[in-house]
Amino acid sequence: MEDESVPLMPYEEYQSNKVHIGTQTKSKDMQRFIREVADDGTGLHLIDIEQTDERLQLASNFLGMYEARDILVVSARQYGQRPARLFAQAIGARHIVGRFIPGTLTNPLLRTYIEPQIIFVTDPQADNQALSEAISSNMPVVGICDTNNNLRNVDLCIPANNKGRRSLALIYWLLAREVLKARGVLDDETWQHTQKIEDWESSF
Repeated sequence: MEDESVPLMPYEEYQSNKVHIGTQTKSKDMQRFIREVADDGTGLHLIDIEQTDERLQLASNFLGMYEARDILVVSARQYGQRPARLFAQAIGARHIVGRFIPGTLTNPLLRTYIEPQIIFVTDPQADNQALSEAISSNMPVVGICDTNNNLRNVDLCIPANNKGRRSLALIYWLLAREVLKARGVLDDETWQHTQKIEDWESSF
């Protein structure tokens, strides 16, 4: 078992990809994940990347408990669409990027209707339609949550910048690596040689 005290990647890597850069607003739910307010005059709240790393480990283990096709990955945000799709393809999950058709999880008469067992959202606010349908279907929800998000309907929060291109690429790249490692089908060296974080960035 991997030592949980060892980060999944150097904290400097999280910082260089702006994973810790939050918004100017904070929710009461996210207060415990915020380290400080930036001292550069921007008023941006900075996320505690140690907690981000811990939650990524928890999320990868949690997702690894499900059959790949039972996982649905959703991203309405432009910068999240490419990494969300690549993540889903890497682990064999389903994905819906861009517009989420209402009723996809709740209306069996729809052509797009599917029945996943768990849903992963890029942003609980932007993906609110998918989130509300998952709740109606009693599905557990894992989400990347920024400092302004509410966690009322999120079962497992990954505190991170869910609006930045580089941040989302790193989060999904890292999650894919860890889920595949948890399944015992991947080693670090192979992943590093075949998958580059920058290739997961949205081209928008």
